[in-house]
Amino acid sequence: MTPAIKTWLAEQVPGQPLLILAARAGRADVLDYLLAQGPDLNLCDAYGNNALWAACYAESEECITLLLQAGLDIDFQNPSGATALIYAASSGKTEVVRQLLAAGARRDLSTQDDFTALDLAANLQCLRLLR
Repeated sequence: MTPAIKTWLAEQVPGQPLLILAARAGRADVLDYLLAQGPDLNLCDAYGNNALWAACYAESEECITLLLQAGLDIDFQNPSGATALIYAASSGKTEVVRQLLAAGARRDLSTQDDFTALDLAANLQCLRLLR
């Protein structure tokens, strides 16, 4: 463990899901370290979102890649049915949408309100990618 990782870990609030916190912070170094420890990949935050969602929030290509390589479900749906792709499209995170689609994310999944990523695309670039 590097000093930077040790410091980051020491600064976190005990009891919080470190995998999700590292992904949300875009800390690929910490995430890589945590993944090597064999964490529970099914961990979710208080809203039912997993570490992939957090990495998409951070727009961290490296964190997204690490999580997918570790076996995190690219099509995991939170309690409202939203996937990381739906979130990214609805937030206008074009490069994240591009990365998730290239990694095989399903475009046809929908939320409980029956909205797909295409329905919720926040910008023209995301719309074009999803078509």
